[in-house]
Amino acid sequence: MAGSWDGSNDSGSQSDESYHFERLHIEPIYDTFVCPLTKQVMHDPVTLENGQTFEREAIEKWFKECKESGRKLVCPLTVKELKSTDLKPSIALRHTIEEWSARNEAAQLDLARRSLNLGSPESDVMRSLKYIRYSYRTSRSNKHVLHNAELVPKIVDMLKSSSRKVRCKALKTLRIVLEEDSDNKEILSQGDTVRTIVKFLSHELSKEREEAVSLLYELSKSEALCEKIGSVNGAILILVGMTSSKSENILTVERADKTLENLEKCENNVRQMAENGRLHPLLTQILEGPPETKLSLASFLGELALNNDVKVLVARTVGTSLINIMRSGNIQAREAALKALNQISSFEASAKVLIEAGILPPLVKDLFTVGSNQLPMRLKEVSATILANVVNSGYDFDSITVGPDHQTLVSEDIVHNLLHLISNTGPAIECKLLQVLVGLTNSPTTVLNMVSAIKSSGATISLVQFVEAPQKDLRVASIKLLLNLSPHLGQELADSLRGTVGQLGSLVKVIAENIGITEEQAAAVGLLAELPERDVGLTRQMLDDGAFKLIFSRVVSIRQGETRGSRFVTPFLEGLVSVLARVTFVLADEPGAIALCREYNLAAQFIELLQSNGLDKVQMVSATALENLSLESKNLTKLPELPQPGFCASIFPCFSKQPIITGLCRLHRGTCSLKETFCLLEGQAVEKLVALLDHTNEKVVEAALAALSTLLDDGVDGEQGVQVLCEAQGIKPILDVLLEKRTENLRRRAVWTVERILRTEDIAYEVSGDPNVTTALVDAFQHADYRTRQIAERALKHIDKLPNFSGIFPNMG
Repeated sequence: MAGSWDGSNDSGSQSDESYHFERLHIEPIYDTFVCPLTKQVMHDPVTLENGQTFEREAIEKWFKECKESGRKLVCPLTVKELKSTDLKPSIALRHTIEEWSARNEAAQLDLARRSLNLGSPESDVMRSLKYIRYSYRTSRSNKHVLHNAELVPKIVDMLKSSSRKVRCKALKTLRIVLEEDSDNKEILSQGDTVRTIVKFLSHELSKEREEAVSLLYELSKSEALCEKIGSVNGAILILVGMTSSKSENILTVERADKTLENLEKCENNVRQMAENGRLHPLLTQILEGPPETKLSLASFLGELALNNDVKVLVARTVGTSLINIMRSGNIQAREAALKALNQISSFEASAKVLIEAGILPPLVKDLFTVGSNQLPMRLKEVSATILANVVNSGYDFDSITVGPDHQTLVSEDIVHNLLHLISNTGPAIECKLLQVLVGLTNSPTTVLNMVSAIKSSGATISLVQFVEAPQKDLRVASIKLLLNLSPHLGQELADSLRGTVGQLGSLVKVIAENIGITEEQAAAVGLLAELPERDVGLTRQMLDDGAFKLIFSRVVSIRQGETRGSRFVTPFLEGLVSVLARVTFVLADEPGAIALCREYNLAAQFIELLQSNGLDKVQMVSATALENLSLESKNLTKLPELPQPGFCASIFPCFSKQPIITGLCRLHRGTCSLKETFCLLEGQAVEKLVALLDHTNEKVVEAALAALSTLLDDGVDGEQGVQVLCEAQGIKPILDVLLEKRTENLRRRAVWTVERILRTEDIAYEVSGDPNVTTALVDAFQHADYRTRQIAERALKHIDKLPNFSGIFPNMG
């Protein structure tokens, strides 16, 4: 048989098959039809000079072998020498054979067609499918016969067979009869056949799956069928999955990949591929496709849900192209580009790629342009969203020019324009522009420029008003911005919040919401915590509004585990404790603050919070609050009322004898309690504060040392204070703080405390023998600030390292 074919999936080779089928004759075969050399029915019979007939190809091969071997030229049948190699076509015989073959083929085809039904034995169906493949491969001229026999629908019916073998061979047979045959493909496109073929793709690692992929590849060569395949739910998803499979054989993966390449002819298929992770076709069309396709697919890209890695890939591939469309296209094109850029700018790494591609200048221009060329407000909102995404990527924005006069995003006139735009747009764009300001104030390199521009524009009050916005996103952005500004605009913000408009109450209301812990709540309480702690007016208003009571209840609920955990628990608790501590800074000026501390026993709460391991800020703020409370103890302690001396005692002093009063505080010489007078000794807080002196965070150590130093302050019994520290084993840790000299503030505080301790002679005598302490005090005496050097001088005198008459520094008490 001429040609070759893939018989790897069938038993037997092509020659076996042809031999088999050429012997399946309905009419008897005649000897004159058979070539004596090949023993097969002749297709091109020729006659020699002696009248013998052979297949042309066979006898020519015989002559060639005779010539090459040097043998005489003889007839292979009679073995008699021939005078000539002339071959005379046997036209009549050939016609007779062709007519006979046609009758047999028609009869065999009819037999095969009748065997193709679901009720036939499996062996008959398999034989029929095999014959159809053989017949189709041996001669494409048989196509019209196959069409007339309406075999394609019959083969399709075999896909419903219960036999896996039959289904598999039916798929293979369909592929063969469809190759380069548009008529058969048209027949197959009718009904649900394509859907049925796609279903075979879900048969994991089966021969049916492989044959189905090969068949779909053949179908996908037809543009009309490409749309049909793509319309089958899940077809493209499965094919995309197969191209990345590690378990499929290589040929199947290649077939799936080539099928998808053919399916790219239809835009809808390209969209589906993008939805299922195969983005390259879509990106290629955006780069190289016709204008209307670019527009359509760029807009579609903006609607896709992309993972972060893909966003970076997209930004690198089409970012520059989209930015160019945004610069110069019409409104429709710019809208499509903006939607796509909005999608891919929402990840930090992809946003940085877009910045480097030059997205900032056209974005800023779009936002600020007014007049005939300005964008509609709905697109300005998209531009603002992209700018917010980009700005929150953490890039160095004070080095990128965005305007004609080399302005940057943090240049004063650009910030003023942003602030002006915020005041003259709707909530949606206001929210995005506030997020831009949040991003620009997140960075320590740009926040000071932002603060300066906001001050010069007088926009603080306007920005504060947004904390009352009913839209949550707008409110969150506003509070986060004010939180970033609070370390630099604390007093201005406090003055604005103290007004009668109700912004302070709005912040407290946010904090009060018992809905778990949100980012908004953490930002709101963080903002209040950053405001000047000694602003009596602000604290008084919070007292009047009942804010501290609410703050206290939230602290307690978190400590008791009643609040659902989230990633904002820690900043929220830190903010709550900081706000609660505000009340301890105004005790001397605000009786209501003392009443609140007593009512809720805040001293006990702060002592408990000292043990919040891992929450450095909570421990530091709690120690500072205890310092403030302890400083007020001496003013709150009730001193005992001694009886007036009698008449005799007034004349004869020897008769006067002071009564002994028991139960008084050793430090404050009066009646103390933790709840009423905030006495640290009564609250058993000293040991807990001493334990914090070994903390790795110097700010926690400083706050704890400051609280302990109140035990040695003027107005309390200093000797008893030292004794209390001794009993709490706090002397050595305090000396260790002095020796470590981690920060200047710590050294200042440690020198003051050590000097007070060394006023006790026994301790001074013992310390005088420690050269390390002496060295630390000498170092402070020589290099610290003026006040600390004075105190260090007195400490050195206590341990006899300086003479008492030295007078290096004038006594300042």
